[in-house]
Amino acid sequence: MTNIGKELLNVPFPEMVVQLASAIAEGQYKMDMICCEIAKKMGDSKKVSIELPDLTKDGDETIKTSLIGAGFQPTFYQFTDTIIEVKMAMSMTTSSELKIETKNKGNWLLCSSSINATYTGKFSFEASGSSLLRTRITPVPPSTFVQKLLEMKAQLIQLEFDLKMKEAEIRLNEEKEKIAKEVAEKEK
Repeated sequence: MTNIGKELLNVPFPEMVVQLASAIAEGQYKMDMICCEIAKKMGDSKKVSIELPDLTKDGDETIKTSLIGAGFQPTFYQFTDTIIEVKMAMSMTTSSELKIETKNKGNWLLCSSSINATYTGKFSFEASGSSLLRTRITPVPPSTFVQKLLEMKAQLIQLEFDLKMKEAEIRLNEEKEKIAKEVAEKEK
């Protein structure tokens, strides 16, 4: 068996698959942890906030809220495809001669050679190998549990916003009543 054939048999394919699977699992864990950290930041208006126009007031006043409160959600990612491809190519040109003397005056010559540097150079023997590891990471929706937490956080922020709106509406009605009383008194 040639050296390249032995090398092909020596490729620790099961070990390569286990190491790749382990690396993917560790990578997935790290991506999930980062996404959860980002979700926490997106839900905290003190760390990461966005200002939206305050429609209850005149002018350029704004309401400060978290990104989740503004309707944004963190993106989660998942490894979806992984390919391991190992390619080996062999090419050789051989020459054999067999020299045997016969009664018919013909000559035959038999030669053999091992594959070494001399053989490789003389007969254009080539061996090559390559490998490819490819993986695809795809955005996916958060898990049902995380989605529920995000929805609850958004609802809590919405309730806080609704409370501010109610307070603004009460102030507005009080202001209208005050103006109406002032107008009524001036008409008297």
